[in-house]
Amino acid sequence: MSFYDETELASLGLKKYGTDVLISRYARLYNPGNIVIGDHVRIDDFCLLSASNERPFILENYIHISAGVYIYGAAGLHIKSFSNLSAGVKVFTVSDTFDGSYLIGPTVPFASRKVIDRMLIIEKHTVIGASSTILPGFVMGEGVAIGANSLVNKHCDEWSVYLGSPIRKLKSRERTALEIERRVCDKHTTV
Repeated sequence: MSFYDETELASLGLKKYGTDVLISRYARLYNPGNIVIGDHVRIDDFCLLSASNERPFILENYIHISAGVYIYGAAGLHIKSFSNLSAGVKVFTVSDTFDGSYLIGPTVPFASRKVIDRMLIIEKHTVIGASSTILPGFVMGEGVAIGANSLVNKHCDEWSVYLGSPIRKLKSRERTALEIERRVCDKHTTV
C-alpha cells in the first residue's frame, strides 16, 4: 500500500490533521479543507471521503477506514476514537425520499425533491462490518458492532451487536475495550 508522505499529506489541504496519519495515495478526498483528522488514523486504498463546505467532517483518534469505504458526509460526520469501518462500508448522511411523492436525484430542481439531510455521529469503539450500509440520521452508540452486509436503518444501543438487512439486535457486547483504551491513552498522551 502506498501512503502519502508528510510533505504530500501537508499539500492535501486538510483543515487539520494529527500525527501518525496514513492516507492512501489511491483514496479520494472531496472538500478536504473541511476535513479534520486526529492522531493514529489510517485510510486505505480506494476510499472516498466527501465533506460539505460548511458542516463538520471529523475523524478523531485511532480510527481505521479500510479499503473501498465510501463516506458521503454532506450533512456532517463525526467518527469518534477507536472506531473501525471495514472494507466496502458505505455511509450516507444525505438521501432522497424514495416513496414516489417527490422526484429524486441531483439533476432535478431541488424544490422538486425531499431530501433527508442528517449529521451522523459514530461513537467511540464502534466497528462496522464489511459491505454494510449506514443510512442518514441514525445514532451509533458507543461500542456498537455491526455485522457484515448489514443495513443500519435505526438507532443502535451502546455496547450491542447488530446484524442483518435491516439490522436487528443480536446481543450485548463486552466492554473490556474501555480498560485497554485507558492503557493505550496512558502510553500515548493524545487521544
